[in-house]
Amino acid sequence: MYSSENDYSILEDKTATGKKRDWKGKKRRTNLMAEHYEALQEKIGAPYYGKKAEKLSGCAECLSFKRDPETDKLKLYQAHFCKVRLCPMCAWRRSLKIAYHNKLIVEEANRQYGCGWIFLTLTVRNVAGEELKPAISDMMKGFNRLMKYKRVDTAVLGYFRALEITKNHEEDTYHPHFHVLLPVKRSYFGKNYIKQVEWTSLWKRAMKLDYTPIVDIRRVKGRAKIDAEQIESDVREAMMEHKAVLEISKYPVKDTDVMRGSKVTDDNLNTVFYLDDALSARRLIGYGGILKEIHKELNLSGDFKISSQGYGCDAWQQGDG
Repeated sequence: MYSSENDYSILEDKTATGKKRDWKGKKRRTNLMAEHYEALQEKIGAPYYGKKAEKLSGCAECLSFKRDPETDKLKLYQAHFCKVRLCPMCAWRRSLKIAYHNKLIVEEANRQYGCGWIFLTLTVRNVAGEELKPAISDMMKGFNRLMKYKRVDTAVLGYFRALEITKNHEEDTYHPHFHVLLPVKRSYFGKNYIKQVEWTSLWKRAMKLDYTPIVDIRRVKGRAKIDAEQIESDVREAMMEHKAVLEISKYPVKDTDVMRGSKVTDDNLNTVFYLDDALSARRLIGYGGILKEIHKELNLSGDFKISSQGYGCDAWQQGDG
């Protein structure tokens, strides 16, 4: 990555605390993912995988910068991202964007409603690769049923839901689960309180399960002020007080969980194949109630892109590599 102001200048992207962002590492992982899609095309013979490999190879290849007149630092102004769901680079950038948006939404909800917060994790049993896609569809329907139950509807003010999938490589199974951030009235912790065992029963009923699923529910304590400039510099360092927002905003699937090691293997190919199929054209996050309204009020909708505000404010300076 070079600056147009010098014949040859290596740039570094650093946070406000001086920590270097690992663009090079993310790009390497993105190129490795492209190799997996290329291998899938050769194995299966579908042009679909070749097209994704091409997109991945070109992700973040060209970055444009503008100099900030106030700080005299270069800022990332424009870049092309491939938007492939399993792209490590895009997943990283998307995670920063979602965390920044959620930080704004949480602060606005606190200002308007003075609400409390609970963090809910909803799980089902692990499934085989071929069962992953229908399992996620069932979970989406089950979650919608859960939120419409009178017991839940009268207790919570809205929700932010995020799907996460981890893999048990030893058993070759997948674990889809929801992380849910729920704003509640202060009275929730009194007369409207829903105990963990009741949440479990409600989720079991919503999913029509013949077993008792694992459900975790915990209160999010504290509403410490978060510095916006720190958020732009490094969301994951700046939001220690809001661990629930960080948890809810992380990658749907970690690239290290998809690709083990640095080579194309049969195990990795199977993982990419099933995850790509299960997550294709799938809405992985969702807002409801007051959080959906605030998301709209703050005009946070739109395509995944680099802008001069929010998560896109990357400060760059000359370095030695």
